[in-house]
Amino acid sequence: MLRLLGILVTVLFAIASAVLTWPAFFRVERTLPVAQIIAFRTIVTAAFAVLLLVLLLFAVIRPLRKLLLALALVAALALTANIVVVLDRGVGTATLPAKTDASVRVMTWNTAGDATAADTIAQTAVAMSADVVSLPETTIETGEQVAIAMRELGQPMWAYHTEYGTDGWAADSTTLLISPSLGDYAVIASSQDGSSNTSTVPSVVAMPTSGEGPIIVAAHAVAPREDAMAGWRHDLQWLADQCAEDGVIMAGDFNATVDHMARLGTDGGDLGQCRDAAVTTSNGAVGTWPTS
Repeated sequence: MLRLLGILVTVLFAIASAVLTWPAFFRVERTLPVAQIIAFRTIVTAAFAVLLLVLLLFAVIRPLRKLLLALALVAALALTANIVVVLDRGVGTATLPAKTDASVRVMTWNTAGDATAADTIAQTAVAMSADVVSLPETTIETGEQVAIAMRELGQPMWAYHTEYGTDGWAADSTTLLISPSLGDYAVIASSQDGSSNTSTVPSVVAMPTSGEGPIIVAAHAVAPREDAMAGWRHDLQWLADQCAEDGVIMAGDFNATVDHMARLGTDGGDLGQCRDAAVTTSNGAVGTWPTS
C-alpha cells in the first residue's frame, strides 16, 4: 500500500512539474492558477532548485529514501528544462541595439498615473531617443505635458490617447506619443469608443494617415485577477488580432509573458504576426514588473 502511495505521489508531482514547465502543451497557460504561477518562470526555476536540495537532504531518511529520490529526479528534470527555457529566452543584455535611420525605437512605461512625473517620462524618452512612447495608465493631460517637455528638449512628439469614461482614474486612460518623423496618425474610431478594444482598460490603435509609417498599438490588457480571467483572455486574443498583418508595432502593458501568448501566434509570430522584442534581443526571461 505504501509503495502504491509513493508511486501515486511521484506521478502527481511529475504531472504538476510538467504542467508548470510546459503549460502550453497541456493548454492551461491562460487558466487560473497556472497563469499566475508561470508569470514568474525564473522564480519557478529557483523553486525547483530549492526543492531538489531539500529532497536530497531528507533522502537520508531510510524509510522515505526511494520516494524522495524519485521526487528529486523529477525535480532535477524540471529544473533542467526550465533552465534551458530561461537561457533560451535570454537573461538580459547590457545595451540597446544601435539605432539606425531605418529603425524605430519604442519605449513603454505603465506610469501608474500620478506616480510618475511628466518631466521624468520626457527625460527618459529623450535619453532613449524614442520614436514611439506607449504610456498605459497615463491621461492625455499628462501625455501633452510629456510631449511639450520633449519638444523643449529637442524631440517633438504628437500625443494620442484613448479613455474609458471621464472619472479621472488614470488606469482608464492610455496615451501614445509618436514622432512627427513617422508621419501623421489618427486613432481609429472603434478604439476610441471602446466598441473594439481591450475589455477593462483601453488600448490605442493609431493608423498612419500620411507617409508609410507602421500601425502602432499602445496595448493595455487587464491584469489576470481571479474575477478578470475572461477579460484577460479576451484582451490577449484581441491584441493578437491587431497583429494580423505586417507593419504593426505593439507596445505597452500586456500583463502577460510569452508563456501566456502560446497558441496566439500566427505565421511564426508570438502574438498574431508580432514577434516578441524581448526574446529577439535575448531579454525574454528578464522581469519587467515589479521593476525591482
